Amino acid sequence: MKVTPDIIRHEFIGTEGKIAKSPHADYVGINGEVIDETKNTFTILHTGKAKSVVKNSAVFNFKFSDGTIVEIDGKLLVGRPEDRLKKTVKRLW
Repeated sequence: MKVTPDIIRHEFIGTEGKIAKSPHADYVGINGEVIDETKNTFTILHTGKAKSVVKNSAVFNFKFSDGTIVEIDGKLLVGRPEDRLKKTVKRLW
């Protein structure tokens, strides 16, 4: 997968996610499959339990089906999933 600023338009439900950084210490290390997404949260299936993580307060590592791992600041992902398709982001790198 080619990593571009358009990565925030990707569908995250069904991908493997991990919280890499967060000011909330209990969030760090949560990993598993993303099973739901709302405007402000991801729900991750972690050790058989659904954990809700606030997007705005975490940095996520997502592993896509081809093995690519991408680190994304949750602040870029805040918003309804269907509205992210319309969002444009300036190139950050």
